[in-house]
Amino acid sequence: MSNQLISRVMYKCFYPVTTRWNDNDTYGHVNNVVYYSYFDSAVNRFLIEQGGLDIHRSDIVAFVVNSQCHYLAPISYPEQIEVGMAVKKLGTSSVTYSVGVFKTGEDNTVAYGDFVHVFVDRVTSKATPIPLSIRSALEEISL
Repeated sequence: MSNQLISRVMYKCFYPVTTRWNDNDTYGHVNNVVYYSYFDSAVNRFLIEQGGLDIHRSDIVAFVVNSQCHYLAPISYPEQIEVGMAVKKLGTSSVTYSVGVFKTGEDNTVAYGDFVHVFVDRVTSKATPIPLSIRSALEEISL
């Protein structure tokens, strides 16, 4: 396992998240599938706030086409966490994010992974170039 994937210094921006009661599973920790919602929320918040994406009226939307997560340590409700992200690869119509989940203030991830978006035309669902405002924001957090 590479230290690059688990260290806070490898991520360019962070979003705070509060775990929710229903995030916990029968075993008393955040269920594995919930981490994907943390990834999705952080990435989309970035696109909206930094890239200017209007999720309701934009001609383009971003579809998740691939994601993966590696789990290193459990977290549970109630816990304050942060989701860090950076752009690993920026293509014409797609972007691969590196995403990490951290206990607030800690240097190493409890989970990390990749998250791939393809930007598509809202009507046709065909791949389309990433809009310039979004591309500029993504370039700012590129590794």
